[in-house]
Amino acid sequence: ARLVYVSSWIKCHQPAVFAAALLNSQPMGFYAPAQIVRDAREHGVEVRGIDVNASAWDNGLEVIAQPSPLVPSAVEARAPSVSPDNPPLDIARDERGKGIHALRLGFRQITGFRRDWAEAIASARLNGAFTGVEEIARRADLPQRALRLLADADAFASLKLDRRAALWEVRRTPSDELPLFAAARARELGNEGDYALPAMTDAEHVVADYQMTRLSLKNHPMAFLRDDLSAEGIASCAQTSAAKNGQRIRTAGIVLVRQRPGNGNAIFITIEDETGVTNIVLWASRFERYRREVMASRLMLVEGEVQRSPEGVIHLMAARVIDRTAMLDTLSERGNTPTMRSRADEFDHPQHPRSNVPRGSHPRDVRIIPKSRDFH
Repeated sequence: ARLVYVSSWIKCHQPAVFAAALLNSQPMGFYAPAQIVRDAREHGVEVRGIDVNASAWDNGLEVIAQPSPLVPSAVEARAPSVSPDNPPLDIARDERGKGIHALRLGFRQITGFRRDWAEAIASARLNGAFTGVEEIARRADLPQRALRLLADADAFASLKLDRRAALWEVRRTPSDELPLFAAARARELGNEGDYALPAMTDAEHVVADYQMTRLSLKNHPMAFLRDDLSAEGIASCAQTSAAKNGQRIRTAGIVLVRQRPGNGNAIFITIEDETGVTNIVLWASRFERYRREVMASRLMLVEGEVQRSPEGVIHLMAARVIDRTAMLDTLSERGNTPTMRSRADEFDHPQHPRSNVPRGSHPRDVRIIPKSRDFH
């Protein structure tokens, strides 16, 4: 009970601290990093992206305002008095009761990034902020792979470089390869000239965010599919939550959690879109009919009846489940117009459809949405 109380108190009064701690403890629990960050933002936390001039290995806090004199809330007024068993808590809030800390995402969120690279960046940064990609490579002694991962993760924003421009700069940056090969590569890049790199669409950025960091601060993947889903009469999660008791509805979302407690007679599924989440209940007898769809779907379409409990809990009682995962394969194409790509983009950013993935390609080239968290 004490652990539950303390955890709830921290989440209520210091949501940035709570979110940072959960992210630094991953993998754990029901929810993935994307849902932890989303919940923090919905509770007023400013979340800042990974950046070479600000991030550390762990997710951390950054002061965004100066605290005003503290006024105890009603909850704090009823709290036990300070004692060795109840030490004082250093709580900083502004006059509106909001936290004064922003959550800064750390390098640990980048898939494949190494802790020693992050520590080298932080150490080099003590001598001043970085002003260019080559300077980072030199001062932090980073290999090409580390620089590519940083560029892919959009971590050069403070240098006014987006992903595509950063990848181009990384290719031009001298590496730790042998001088003969470095010279040959330099001649090749010199012959390519300067390209006006096509701007990445918002959808491409979101796909790349999820591929590299398992979350995006720019948008939710479902937002780019909304027009197509609405045209089919498929409701959003928010619309499902607002539906009347007993109403038949169709909704779709990214699968977050699947769970079947023990030998229970029901399977519980949580799906998410850009408007919220929907909790789904599927009876075990119907699960056998839709086993493949339930277990394989990353994007799930559910048809069923809305059920509201007297306590206000809302479930969608599933009658039919459809696997719409194929729609995720079109995300990086949304909003694109035909354009000439540079060789750097074609090499560093292959976007293969899942149905036509070359043997031996890197998993992140096809992993658009991280897997759900399943409990049996």
